[in-house]
Amino acid sequence: MAPQYKFMLDDSQIPRQWYNIAADLQNPPSPPMHPGTGQPIGPDDLAPLFPMAIIGQEVSPERWIDIPEPVQDAYATYRATPLYRAHRLEQALGTPAHIYYKYEGASPVGSHKANTAIAQAFYNREEGVKRIATETGAGQWGSALAWACQMFGIELKVYMVKVSFEQKPYRKAMMNVFGAEVIASPSDTTEAGRNILASDPDTTGSLGIAISEAVEDAASRDDTRYSLGSVLNHVLMHQTVIGQEAMLQMEMAGEEPDVVIGCVGGGSNYAGLAFPFMRARLAEGAGTRFVATEPTSCPTLTQGTYAYDFGDVAGMTPLVKMATLGHTFVPPAIHAGGLRYHGMAPLISQLHSEGHIEAVAHPQRAVFDGAVQFARAEGIIPAPESSHAVRSAIDEALQAKDAGEERVILFNLSGHGLLDLGAYEQYFAGELEDHEYPVEQIAEALKLVPEVAAP
Repeated sequence: MAPQYKFMLDDSQIPRQWYNIAADLQNPPSPPMHPGTGQPIGPDDLAPLFPMAIIGQEVSPERWIDIPEPVQDAYATYRATPLYRAHRLEQALGTPAHIYYKYEGASPVGSHKANTAIAQAFYNREEGVKRIATETGAGQWGSALAWACQMFGIELKVYMVKVSFEQKPYRKAMMNVFGAEVIASPSDTTEAGRNILASDPDTTGSLGIAISEAVEDAASRDDTRYSLGSVLNHVLMHQTVIGQEAMLQMEMAGEEPDVVIGCVGGGSNYAGLAFPFMRARLAEGAGTRFVATEPTSCPTLTQGTYAYDFGDVAGMTPLVKMATLGHTFVPPAIHAGGLRYHGMAPLISQLHSEGHIEAVAHPQRAVFDGAVQFARAEGIIPAPESSHAVRSAIDEALQAKDAGEERVILFNLSGHGLLDLGAYEQYFAGELEDHEYPVEQIAEALKLVPEVAAP
């Protein structure tokens, strides 16, 4: 019998609710704090940035949140996404492990980011918002939100991290196709951007800087709201359609994962896959392992401090308790632009601090070694961000081989790399750098993490 490679769901099996893991945590999440007063923030504090429906989801204690019908209809254009068994990769590795991957690159914009972009654009449209400002790292979030804003008739301004703006011109072009205005960050159009350029004219930019610019933009205009592609609770919740589908597909395959893997920058794609599976560990003590993988040059979980910090460089966002490298830290210019963020989602940070999530970090060249090995076996070129998950999955499979044990591995292939081929070109030319862990830079940035008393 030929092996089964692909597991698909029909339209009736697309999730109709998002899963909110906050309802199942053993300890309640730490509340966001006001950047000025240091006190817990309320809905009115967030109203200049987010629609009230989003604010309600951010603090909701409910386990299940209904997905509005217009969002379900939009999801149905590309969901459910496939789950694959990587038989050819298993053979290439000579491992007894069974490797599965959930492929989010099947969306129209090529990544998982559409799952929350559609929801956020819908809720903004429902409240009459005419314009949104946002940031983007590698451009996957900006592309997804541009598509979603076009769908719901909203104008979009995107502040794209400078190094990615230069490395990934076709991501900018994709955003332009969907009607978004895109500028490199830091820019001279905001006070935050001008201050950064004055202090460091040659900066490569960072997500923390781009967030400051987008937040300033939104706060300065009555017709504009801010939209974020990762980190916050509501964003992670919107992504749980991934894991809910994967649970059904693993049942079709007749297996349960021993380990669930995903790359982490802000944490949304990994939370989307992992949180539905994590529920059994939190409620029943299930033995599934959860592994989050990140770059050695931006090692938020593996080397960061778990503390209250700003989500942006200028200190305009609420303070959230998270694993952080310091909000002023600017990571080296690696190609995984979506993982160049100084902080980690508070929910993932909490689960890591409580021992439910393991974290590993990989250097850039080893990541591309794994990406090329995966592409040659499976026929999909992964994005640099997703390639960190590929690297960890391969390492897990080789460990199983050395131990002579079967192991069921599930990872999230959160986006394709067809607009990242410049990075692969540099890899084959031997031009990719393994940036050293920036110990001194991080130490300096951590000195500026504010001291906030726990409420």
